[in-house]
Amino acid sequence: MRRGITIYGKKITIRSIILGILLLLVLLTQMIPSLGEFYARSIYPLISLCLSSFSRLFPFAIGDLFIFLSILGVIFYPVYGRIKKQPWKKILLRDGEFLLWVYVWFYLAWGLNYSQQNFYERTGIPYTAYTPEHFKSFTENYIDRLNESYTDIKEINKELVREVAVEGYKQISDTLGVHRPPYDNLRVKTMLFTPFISMVGVSGSMGPFFCEFTLNGDLLPLNYPATYTHEMAHLLGITSEAEANFYAYLICTRAKDPSVRFSGYFSLLNHVLGNARRLMSEQEYEELYNRIRPEIIETARANQEYWMSKYNPLVGEIQNWIYDLYLKGNKIESGRKNYSEVIGLLISYEQWDNLHRSQP
Repeated sequence: MRRGITIYGKKITIRSIILGILLLLVLLTQMIPSLGEFYARSIYPLISLCLSSFSRLFPFAIGDLFIFLSILGVIFYPVYGRIKKQPWKKILLRDGEFLLWVYVWFYLAWGLNYSQQNFYERTGIPYTAYTPEHFKSFTENYIDRLNESYTDIKEINKELVREVAVEGYKQISDTLGVHRPPYDNLRVKTMLFTPFISMVGVSGSMGPFFCEFTLNGDLLPLNYPATYTHEMAHLLGITSEAEANFYAYLICTRAKDPSVRFSGYFSLLNHVLGNARRLMSEQEYEELYNRIRPEIIETARANQEYWMSKYNPLVGEIQNWIYDLYLKGNKIESGRKNYSEVIGLLISYEQWDNLHRSQP
């Protein structure tokens, strides 16, 4: 017997009432800034601890499995329903209700972090205008440090990367607006569907339903540290891709290990060159490009060829389009372009850091 209450002659189940309350809670949190900030600062760390404590019991990515089974369920339930001679209205209502539960779960488990303050508000770092002059100064310093950090990475110590990431986030958590890791021995998992993930050009993801972060099994040693620290930032409540890139860059480039440090600098190269093409004259761009060590140019070329050999343009473009809409629907107005906005964050941070260091 299904329990519920009757309103205006219609019986409403307890399950529907709970779903309605949770939906209202999600919408209110998205609309009221103070609620979003309260969730991000006080509620999410507890939810993350609970869900990650559960998910780390499994050696595989249960979030990936949940998403896969959910997609199959939504697609094939109507077939099952028609075989059982259920009316279309009942079938669609059940599918719709399931999707609403998934929606609520996503936002309560992690997604409401999109409603927290942005980087500048959380850290108190003043915004520095992204001018050609600031960009040129930043890129000149960046290329020098990139060249100095170069090392030929053949393999990577994954345990060392974990230690660097955990200690790095602990050190910056009090001043740079990011939570501390819930555990010292965080368990990163390999994506269940790595071949397909490589086809769409994704190197890692944060599994919001169970607060677990996963990495593409095809990752090269060169990509591993920067991707690891990027996805850990998402686990720690950072939703902006630019901010995740910022934290990953900061953690990796501060590392003592040469491989981890070069991975951090290298991860920014495409963003720097992309912005340089847009902001610099052709001559300035060529001068900048020619300053990069030939070994790094060759490394970048080999890295691109490796990933393009696995990439499927049709599937990749569909995924890019969907993810762009997803980001824009969650207050990231620039969509996928948000990744490259890390340069603006770094310019502001370095201006603030230089001023801070110069003060007695």
